[in-house]
Amino acid sequence: MGCRGGTRLPLVRRLCFVVVLLCASCLCSILPYANAKRTPPPPPSVKPKAPPSPSPSQVVPAPVPPYPALPVRAVCLGGWLVTEGWILPPLFDGIPNKDLLDGTQVQFKSALRKTYITADQGGGGAVLANRTQASDWETFKLWRINETTFNFRTSGGQFVGIGASDGIIVATATAPALPETFQIVRCPFDKNRVRIKAANGYFVQGIATGEVIADYGEPTRWSDWDASVFLMTKVGQQLQGEYQLCNGYGTDKAAPVLRDHWSTYIVEDDFKFIASSGLTAVRIPVGWWIASDPNPPAPYVGGSLQALDNAFKWAEKYKLGVIIDLHAAPGSQNPWEHSSSRDGTQEWGTTDANIAQTVQVIDFLASRYATSPSLFAVELMNEPLAPRATLDSLTRYYRDGYNAVRKHSPTAYVVMSNRLGISSANSTELLPFAGGFQGAVIDVHYYTMFNKMFDNFTVQQNIDFVRTNFSGELAAVTTQNGPLTFVGEWVAEWKVPNATKEDYQKYATAQMNAYGQATFGWSYWTVKNANNHWDLEWMIKNGYINLKG
Repeated sequence: MGCRGGTRLPLVRRLCFVVVLLCASCLCSILPYANAKRTPPPPPSVKPKAPPSPSPSQVVPAPVPPYPALPVRAVCLGGWLVTEGWILPPLFDGIPNKDLLDGTQVQFKSALRKTYITADQGGGGAVLANRTQASDWETFKLWRINETTFNFRTSGGQFVGIGASDGIIVATATAPALPETFQIVRCPFDKNRVRIKAANGYFVQGIATGEVIADYGEPTRWSDWDASVFLMTKVGQQLQGEYQLCNGYGTDKAAPVLRDHWSTYIVEDDFKFIASSGLTAVRIPVGWWIASDPNPPAPYVGGSLQALDNAFKWAEKYKLGVIIDLHAAPGSQNPWEHSSSRDGTQEWGTTDANIAQTVQVIDFLASRYATSPSLFAVELMNEPLAPRATLDSLTRYYRDGYNAVRKHSPTAYVVMSNRLGISSANSTELLPFAGGFQGAVIDVHYYTMFNKMFDNFTVQQNIDFVRTNFSGELAAVTTQNGPLTFVGEWVAEWKVPNATKEDYQKYATAQMNAYGQATFGWSYWTVKNANNHWDLEWMIKNGYINLKG
């Protein structure tokens, strides 16, 4: 009936009215804090007790990034921000004397005396021309200064140069300077017939006593009777990495070549294709010099950082996770071109300063991308090679690198690559170490390509090896309470001649089934490649691999 005219409310209604008034009063006191989202309520006068710390035996799960779900199916963007010539050979086409890049191994045989120039004992002393057969001592690695001028590095690491007097050639310098500088003059009708001009302006010759001396000043007809003419032989596999490309062109010419490559080789449509194909992440190799962009040390050129920024924008748009992979560490963690080694020398981890520099690169990358929802993981290093990369130096670096990531991101996984060059029995060597870190991942790579044992394998033998050997190795590192596992590289390519499309389909399926047990996931090498079966885009579009079935 209402409460007008002084009519008294029944007792129950009066009690309800009081309760409503009290609730309204409480609501008024609460509303200011509900609307002021950035203003916390005043602290209580007594601090609540902190929850007890977990005991060492308790497993505290790491926070999970927003996407994608585990296990990931990823593809590597190889050959994009870290150059590998075999992936896209035309990148090197414009380099003059492109067969004489940094790290090219050469031997010089006197056309007159039929003997090879040799660094006695591999270097550290005399240079002679008295060997009739060539081996390590007779092999020199080029350090390119320009298209015709070089340093020669011996197998022992010293540099060939002019000695103190009389133009005598020795190999004693530990670092090259002007006396260690030589010009290779090539015969116009036979590029492997050369003369070697020293810094004193004279040409090198091997004399009858076996010594090598720079004192020949006569012109040449390039005949075998000329003591200053040598037959140059290139041996071994030529390196075609980022260092070779940048130093081969020179910084000024390399800059437009690489910037055009970075802006056209991988574009937004590639990320759209990757996402639409059923893949959930990309693994992006980067080099250590990216942390110094836009002015990296010579011979590298700036611009790759902007490309990586673009990759994150596209990944966010298409809901893809990004695994940043430090593919080339300072000093090179292996002797191959994809670590950007200048001459195949592996020097990473040999000093504390080198390890600290590598940690700084990880800190830079984690800091820059920590707020991106696509930062899924940071891989601290790709394929360190034993025994030069020791387990001690690697675990010291992994500990510091992990902490650098965690300083900026509590959610990104931290990937630690297994060492190459160890036996399968030692493939679990990182387990005790990595198991102590939340969100740690162990990366293993499986190929039936880079070992002579696979040379004569049949289709079925390759498939059986994946199902038995590789699957068994992966199972050994995939433990219930240990770090996650990641097959960071694999490819549906082999050494089987005349294999059919159906053969490739079976091989790819066998690998995906085997690597599906990896708790973090797998990543195919690569998304694009001059070689079709290494090109996942080609494999998907041509029906060799189906990720949606």
